[in-house]
Amino acid sequence: TRDRSPRRDSKDRNIRSSREGSASQMTRKSKGPLPSQAASFQANKDPSMAVVVAEDAPEKQKPSLAPTGLLAAASNSVAQNDGTSIVLKYHEPAEARKPPAKDEWKLFVFKGADILETIELSKRSCWLVGRELAVVDMAAEHPSISKQHAVIQFRYIEKKNEFGDRTGKVKPYIIDLESANGTLLNKEEIPPSRYLELRDKDMIQFGHSTREYVLMLS
Repeated sequence: TRDRSPRRDSKDRNIRSSREGSASQMTRKSKGPLPSQAASFQANKDPSMAVVVAEDAPEKQKPSLAPTGLLAAASNSVAQNDGTSIVLKYHEPAEARKPPAKDEWKLFVFKGADILETIELSKRSCWLVGRELAVVDMAAEHPSISKQHAVIQFRYIEKKNEFGDRTGKVKPYIIDLESANGTLLNKEEIPPSRYLELRDKDMIQFGHSTREYVLMLS
């Protein structure tokens, strides 16, 4: 092997030190934000005047502390004046709708041959039946009826006809909320937690009550 000359070694050291200086300068530059085009042009013209002006940071949106109602919906409960709360067993589905004005659904409450009450069902989309007076829409005070016994729910249901067109209609349904003594539709017990469509002149009974609820479409 040939020995390196002192002149060649000093030349190599100068090249390496020049490269290391350039690398360290690039490292220092890369740590900060890149200057704008105008600042770079000014720096090349007059290095002492190279100033990078930082843009104003956008103002952060302040959090809203107003109540949105989402927490109450998620809790699925109703607060009372005494500080206690009642857990609801039912919430309306997404397809819940009020019936159109042309459909006047009424519920006639019979005890024997006497009409005790007439309920205008078309006024709202949902009727919760039971003994819990603080939350129900239709009170039924017989001891065999559960606090939240059953629901009459109007739902918008879409169907496809033979031509593939979608047609929809609001219809009444009944659902038993897993009550202790069940719900009868036309003298037959309905399965719990399932929607069953109601039709004109259907008769409903709750628990062991002798009252009969007859549905009529005017």
